[in-house]
Amino acid sequence: MTDKLKAMTGREGKQVMDGGARRWWLLVTVSVGLLLITLDMSVLYTALPTLTEDLGADASQKLWIINAYPLVMAGLLLGAGTLGDRVGHKRMFLVGLALFGAASAVAAFASTPAVLIGGRALLAVGAAAMMPATLSLIRVTFEDERERNVAIGVWGSMSVVGSALGPVLGGLLLEYFWWGSVFLINVPVVLLSLIAVALLTPGDTHHSDKPWDFVASLLVMTGLVGLVYAVKEITKPGPEPLHVVLALLVSAAGFTLFVRRQRRQAHPLLDFALLRHPHILSGIVAAALAMFGTAGLQLILTQRLQLVVGLSPLHAGLLVAAFAVGCLPSGVVAGSLAWRTGPRPLIVGGLLTAAAGVLLALLLTPGTVPFLQIHPDHPVWIVPGLIVAGVGTGLAMTAASAAIMGNAPAHRAGMAASVEEVSYELGSLFGVAVLGSALTSLYTVTVRLPEGTPSAAEDSLDQALKTSESLPADQADTLLDAARTAFDNGYVVTLLIITAVLTIGGAVTARLLSRAAAPTKQTEPVA
Repeated sequence: MTDKLKAMTGREGKQVMDGGARRWWLLVTVSVGLLLITLDMSVLYTALPTLTEDLGADASQKLWIINAYPLVMAGLLLGAGTLGDRVGHKRMFLVGLALFGAASAVAAFASTPAVLIGGRALLAVGAAAMMPATLSLIRVTFEDERERNVAIGVWGSMSVVGSALGPVLGGLLLEYFWWGSVFLINVPVVLLSLIAVALLTPGDTHHSDKPWDFVASLLVMTGLVGLVYAVKEITKPGPEPLHVVLALLVSAAGFTLFVRRQRRQAHPLLDFALLRHPHILSGIVAAALAMFGTAGLQLILTQRLQLVVGLSPLHAGLLVAAFAVGCLPSGVVAGSLAWRTGPRPLIVGGLLTAAAGVLLALLLTPGTVPFLQIHPDHPVWIVPGLIVAGVGTGLAMTAASAAIMGNAPAHRAGMAASVEEVSYELGSLFGVAVLGSALTSLYTVTVRLPEGTPSAAEDSLDQALKTSESLPADQADTLLDAARTAFDNGYVVTLLIITAVLTIGGAVTARLLSRAAAPTKQTEPVA
């Protein structure tokens, strides 16, 4: 009897160990997939000046090359999460990976801005299929709350770290290869990930009786496209009022029809009851604002380091990577603390810390604050501010993920994951759209071109640099001084906007969470 009991205990212990190992291997697998998605969000920041010159893209096309990815992804994420509940999240992950690899090849060999924008849109379709599956698989696999929060902490850190390391990878590849390599590098990673997912991810669970509403996804995308177009039109010099009004009407119609359609559906893409939970709502707000700041800061800073300071893409990416140095450890720590402290101190404190870091980076930027007398040849002074901003963002985003997924019922895991990731994409989308457009507009309004300079130099600093190549040395130097001064005017204002938005976000989430019930004390998991 004793031998039989030992044998049974041994088998059960091995099963527990295997199950535990499988859980953590699953986390590694989906984290790699998420890293791939978020890297592609920011990898173009350092490559943008190079591909702009090679493809002849204008200022508007530059923003659409960046925005096509988060825009299409945000429009499809709600539908993708619900479709994953229907057909299985593992299957969605595999299909998304395959699409992502194919789209990467299309974007790598794009010969015109239009083809590149289309390739980025197709990349977003694959990413939208993958992204909800990553968090949903974690939600249904990690049943213990403390383990799940640690796993979500790792997941959230990968999301921000991938976004932060994108400029470094882009700069490194551009040091040795052409700009298309920033997309082509995805293909071998996708092939390895397909093998890993097939071997390591457990079997699928799905609910084939759940309907799927593709029309609702199109309505969301219509609303987003109209809103983004309106933002871009409003923030450019000399906006067309008719275009703004028409875009806002299209946006309002798309969102209104979506809400009405969801209220009539027995199985909606979005259950609005989720948004009434204060923890979930505060998590959505925090995730969106954290990504607003992250995307805007990285885009604007990498442009300044290359176009104003004159750094190579690699050096610019390495400096911006200081953000990831602060983000990764704080995200993991936040995941381990969330079950003890609840979301409020981590979300509110994280957003306020991120705001302080952005402001510090601005104050330490060479040449922007005269009384500091920092020599303009030493941009490394921005690193402390980026580290502080990364620490705050890691705390806020991990706590936001834990608040959303920890308070969503298991049968709404796919929907909750989609809602969270939509908030990420919307934050990134509007960070690039609002701040990128504001930067371009402020440049155009404040630049003072020397007499006789071609008007194309008014469009952007890229165009001013290109125009200066055909001018006499004295006139070229005068033009570049004026153009860089105008760019820095926009740089200062946009970083102040980021600081203000993150500070207001801290106040809003503090207010939301003050109305929430205090979290119940968690018990230690049984060994």
